[in-house]
Amino acid sequence: METVKLHNGVEMPILGYGVYQVTPEECERCVTDALRVGYRLIDTAQAYFNEQQVGDAIRKSGIARGEIFLTTKIWITNGGEKKAMKSINESLLKLQTDYVDLLLIHQPFGDYYGTYRAMEAAYNDGKTRAIGVSNFYPDRFIDLAEHVKIKPMVNQVETHVFNQQFKAQEIMEKYGTRIMSWGPFAEGRNNMFHDPTLMKIGNEYGKTAAQVALRYLIQRGVIVIPKSTRMERMRQNMEVFDFTLADDDMSAIAALDEGKTLFFPHYDPEFVNFLLTLKAD
Repeated sequence: METVKLHNGVEMPILGYGVYQVTPEECERCVTDALRVGYRLIDTAQAYFNEQQVGDAIRKSGIARGEIFLTTKIWITNGGEKKAMKSINESLLKLQTDYVDLLLIHQPFGDYYGTYRAMEAAYNDGKTRAIGVSNFYPDRFIDLAEHVKIKPMVNQVETHVFNQQFKAQEIMEKYGTRIMSWGPFAEGRNNMFHDPTLMKIGNEYGKTAAQVALRYLIQRGVIVIPKSTRMERMRQNMEVFDFTLADDDMSAIAALDEGKTLFFPHYDPEFVNFLLTLKAD
């Protein structure tokens, strides 16, 4: 598995398995399958309500904890220094581990400065090997990065062939922050799995449109965490390291960028109000 180096020297797999929208009932089985296929980066969150099942799968896998890169995220309602620290300890209990490898603020709302201070303390106490943020658009990302002691090591944002985050990635890199994609398949929107450009390029390499989409992001240095509940798809998503897209192919895929979200803009007041009503586990 290829890795990227975070600015504190920690090596992180560039491809992992995400459990967003994987129900608690099927999560343990899915993570077990992912680990068997060879995934070593597992991405969860307090708001996914499946940290316990992720921890169960890792514990039962027989794989040494040090071989697995585990990520979780702190939700808005657990924001603020004291509440965040309490929630970090609760997440560790559910995940059945003394530390996580990456701890993120899930959304750029609420007392995220207090949350970040709690994460800095957790980092210094060895409860996490790296810290960062998620869904921070450039304006809030810059503001946070300029006012914290430890610069974010990762920013996980919507990134796929239709929303490629070129400018955001450029800004992150100025702070030594790695871009991480959620929704690398855009959840199939824009008919991504049958996109003519991706399929044409895939035919040249004997790959699917999905594999081309992942390979494109990986070649840009984007960390990806595709989700599937089927082991055969998990395997296919791992089979992206045996080919390299040519420059012309990269340019053709870059041209698919629409420069806007296919999901929900974090600048939309109604969406923000909706997020603020949600509570994590």
